[in-house]
Amino acid sequence: MNPEVAVKIFEAGKSAGADFVEIFEEETRESCLGLKDRQIDTATAGTEYGIGVRLLYGTEVLYGFTSDDSEEALLKLVRTLAFGRIAEKPFAPVEFAPEKRVCDFNANAYRDPRILGQAMKQDFLFRADKAARALSSKIAQVGASVTDSVSAITLMNSEGLRLNMTRGRLRVNVQVTATDGSERLTTHEAPGALGGYELLDSYSPENLAIMCGERVLRMLDAGYITGGQMPVVMGNGFGGVIFHEACGHPLETESVRRNASPFCGKLGEAIGQPCLTAIDDGTLDSVWGSLKYDDEGTPTERTTLIENGILKTYMSDRVGAKEVGIALTGSARRESYKYAPVSRMRNTFIAPGNDTMDSMIASVDNGLYAARMAGGSVNPATGEFNFAVDEGYVIRNGKICEPVRGATLIGKGHEIMPRISMVGNDFEMAAGVCGASSGHVPVTVGQPTIKVDQILVGGR
Repeated sequence: MNPEVAVKIFEAGKSAGADFVEIFEEETRESCLGLKDRQIDTATAGTEYGIGVRLLYGTEVLYGFTSDDSEEALLKLVRTLAFGRIAEKPFAPVEFAPEKRVCDFNANAYRDPRILGQAMKQDFLFRADKAARALSSKIAQVGASVTDSVSAITLMNSEGLRLNMTRGRLRVNVQVTATDGSERLTTHEAPGALGGYELLDSYSPENLAIMCGERVLRMLDAGYITGGQMPVVMGNGFGGVIFHEACGHPLETESVRRNASPFCGKLGEAIGQPCLTAIDDGTLDSVWGSLKYDDEGTPTERTTLIENGILKTYMSDRVGAKEVGIALTGSARRESYKYAPVSRMRNTFIAPGNDTMDSMIASVDNGLYAARMAGGSVNPATGEFNFAVDEGYVIRNGKICEPVRGATLIGKGHEIMPRISMVGNDFEMAAGVCGASSGHVPVTVGQPTIKVDQILVGGR
């Protein structure tokens, strides 16, 4: 965007009494190649462009967007948002600080999908299909896809910020369905990271397909668990999705400032046992949910949310930090120019501990080993959650026994946290996508294996 046009937008907003004016200009190119029924069934590519303008009156947010980048259209957008408001006092002219240019991924290794096209994805897809189908005649369907996106973003505001950001991500997905003639089960693996086609070399389609295929075949032959209150040992990696949903969202200032969180007013208090430390980190190199600056232009950081069981802080954006009275954490995020930013998670995880998985299993007489979690739902205001277990096993007399399916974990996040009594040393992370009021954003969840002393397990 022409800085002179940006200044006119800022002046229009200030003339309408806004305390703060922001411009978020974005062009994103995304493409996907997908396979199903042993053939390519999806091939899409498109570019989306637009500009979002935000006016802040204290902590009141007015937001609008357009794909028309003309000066006339943008000034009209500001006038529409302001709806006849007039400044009560003069305002200082905007002076831009030196322009900043940042790239979230390793530019030296980057293989640009916009230049290389989609053809190189085909080999990955067909190799995954072949590896999964070779496992068993019970494999009924294999799906695979490779999706990439590249975004060019210019962020300017009335405080003089001028930031240009380049973001690139690639994610692969392998999904395997098995049937025994009467029932069908499906599971999937979907790793992702910052970067371009160079990342395809990091993911073995055979390994992903075999991992999915062997898991779904085990579960296809499994019986059903008998529900009830019991100890649960939760597997590492994607097991962190429960902390993300049941505790992460209530620790965002977007929930706290609305008094819609069970953690309101709990800073400095113990909400877990000393073995529990939880972190949200936007700075991890090449990790799916990382970014160098958030969507308000604040540098990201490593934010310790819970330390040795004590609630230390929340994840904040500009509005949330002001209302709640905490520092900015670089957690403002949005799906695109169509959304105003709010506080959101980046890479959120339970930090490694000192226990071993063997010692956790040995400590349980009768319980569940939730080796891998699936999807679920949560109410951020209450922390109530309901999550399906994708791969589960009975724990009996301190040993992992027969596989079981149909298990769900039910509870409230703030009640489950104090019941985490053991935290393992086998930390892993997993990519995901999180939906909330500012759209769907890339996030990473993670944890080592953990033991929850008691949780309600739903059966068939």
